[in-house]
Amino acid sequence: MSHRCAVVGALLVLLGDSPAPRGQALDTPGFHHLHLNAVNPDAAVAFYTRFFPSTLRTTFGGGPALQSGNVLVLFTRVAATPPTQPQSAYSHFGWHVANARRSALEYRQRSGLILLPLYTSDDGGTVTVSSDSWPGNLTRGQIANARASGVKPSTSGGSGYLKGPDNAIVEYQGDFPDERFNHVHMWQEDPYCAEIWYDVHLNAKASASVPRAAARRPASAAECRVPRGEPTWPSLTRQGTIRTPAGGVTFDDVELNWYPRPGERALARSRGQLVDHVGLSVGDLDAWIEKLGSEGVRFLEPTYRLGDSRAILIEGPSLEAIELVEKK
Repeated sequence: MSHRCAVVGALLVLLGDSPAPRGQALDTPGFHHLHLNAVNPDAAVAFYTRFFPSTLRTTFGGGPALQSGNVLVLFTRVAATPPTQPQSAYSHFGWHVANARRSALEYRQRSGLILLPLYTSDDGGTVTVSSDSWPGNLTRGQIANARASGVKPSTSGGSGYLKGPDNAIVEYQGDFPDERFNHVHMWQEDPYCAEIWYDVHLNAKASASVPRAAARRPASAAECRVPRGEPTWPSLTRQGTIRTPAGGVTFDDVELNWYPRPGERALARSRGQLVDHVGLSVGDLDAWIEKLGSEGVRFLEPTYRLGDSRAILIEGPSLEAIELVEKK
């Protein structure tokens, strides 16, 4: 049986006529950290503090770390540039900024910084900030109509991407009142099934950016696998990005949002890749171990020490590693 079928099968058991999963009374975890593998963690911290001035250098577990509000970015030193392929569930991560267009202008003036192009169609045209492209994410047909109608870019707000250390893709979005780390963008084999998995196992809250309209939210795991939509632009790739179905969840004020996996190849495990895992904070780790164990969630690592805390590592619906850190 494939991993995807096994996940859907487990969800059917959980959402069927069986008793409610144990541990439902547990609070939603907080967002603790993003964990990256890096050739030079000190240089990586210096990069992020330079381009996102609200961030601070700190330490965690004796190693260098980055702090953005209550969120940490942790690093494991590796000997060679960590891989980003084959594609795992983790795509990129990003910050809210006060003004994306002003940030892009400032970044262009920085030597040695690479701004990633956003393709406006499969014709090959590019922009730096999404608000210089179409108002919204458009299919080929919608782009043709927009061109015929003389639709103009909004030139307000939007988002852009820069190349970070170890080939990280870092998004900056504006306009927002405060700069802060706000999301990890992901891919999922089945986005609606992934929402159910995070809801059932991690008591997740809905994403503010991907509202769950009743008309499109599946009522059960039996209905969560749906066809993929058409490619849309602007996109980091010339062939476009498939953005439907989309899904997501929130921990504290950090969103994990996702689209269907790109291409036909199944997603790879995230351990050892650039984005190794995300970390969520919980108050009673033993209660979470009991809950997740009773629900058949896969444990990648049993209880271990992490700094002054205890932690476990579990696997999500598309082979993404997720760390639960006890935070008293």
